Amino acid sequence: MSVKRWMAAVATAVVAGGVLSACSSSSGSGQSITLYNGQHEQTTDALVAGFEKATGITVNVRSDDEDTLADEIVTEGSRSPADVIYTENSPALEYLQGKGLLAAVDPATLARTPSQYDSTQGDWVGVSARVSVIIYNPSLIAASQLPTTVLALADPKYRGKLAFAAGETDFQPIVTAVDRAYGTAETVSWLQGIKANAGSHVYPDNETIADEVNRGEVAFGVVNQYYWYRMRAEIGTANIHSAITYFAPGDPGYVVDVSGAAVLKSSKHKAAAQRFLAYIVSAQGQEIIANPNLSISFEYPIASGVTTESPETPFDQLQPYPITIAELGDGSTAISLLRQVGLL
Repeated sequence: MSVKRWMAAVATAVVAGGVLSACSSSSGSGQSITLYNGQHEQTTDALVAGFEKATGITVNVRSDDEDTLADEIVTEGSRSPADVIYTENSPALEYLQGKGLLAAVDPATLARTPSQYDSTQGDWVGVSARVSVIIYNPSLIAASQLPTTVLALADPKYRGKLAFAAGETDFQPIVTAVDRAYGTAETVSWLQGIKANAGSHVYPDNETIADEVNRGEVAFGVVNQYYWYRMRAEIGTANIHSAITYFAPGDPGYVVDVSGAAVLKSSKHKAAAQRFLAYIVSAQGQEIIANPNLSISFEYPIASGVTTESPETPFDQLQPYPITIAELGDGSTAISLLRQVGLL
């Protein structure tokens, strides 16, 4: 999931200007933690720079896809070098929680995020959120011709026009939502339909979808909203030839995904690891996510009452499908269905 990385030095310089003063009173000089990072690197780089400046604790970051990291933690077990895992989506954390590999998050840290975005067992904390959207190229398809429901993506009239990333962990929550709303048989039929419609436009990641739609290689696709905003920040407004829109309010294609973090039960540095979690959901950490000049995150901060500074639909005005973190689960149902139709 490569995105052009923002220079960490820029984030550090801006953050050091005062955003972090409230967290800088206690020293952790000489301490270090290892972070398994499944989030976008520029977001994590900015948060890590701020945390290190505020606490004196060094963070050794290893980045990979969140599902790869989760599987590695399961394989490593009590020998894992990781102290913290930070993911784009909740299913990877729910998976590790189900394996009994996560430590309880400090109650004061959990209290900073609305409970519906945290682990129901208190083993991980929600950090930020994104929402699924349709990205489209107006020169290839008019907004009035776009599907308004997720099931309509399988309509044969969209053959050759649709793009999606079946292997992206961002796509799994949509599959889970469709299965919850319509049942397994309908979900399998829908997946077969969108597979046929996409044809050669089943891409490896959402960045590719955004780029291909913007360049006019395919008419529209399904991504999370922040990919479009990040692309615009990277290539400039003059080079944007695409737009985004939402599914109908309450449709199962209109899903809010939660990014979160957890301390490993096997961590040898639990106190420092808990401080990292506390930092990224503090007002200081959430301001980094909210401010695109610091992290080009374009995700929605969901903790400590911080709201986004970017020109997106306000989080409290979104109208997503009503599915809980527990109902999204560990992603295994979605993975099984995707494999059943040959998309994984």
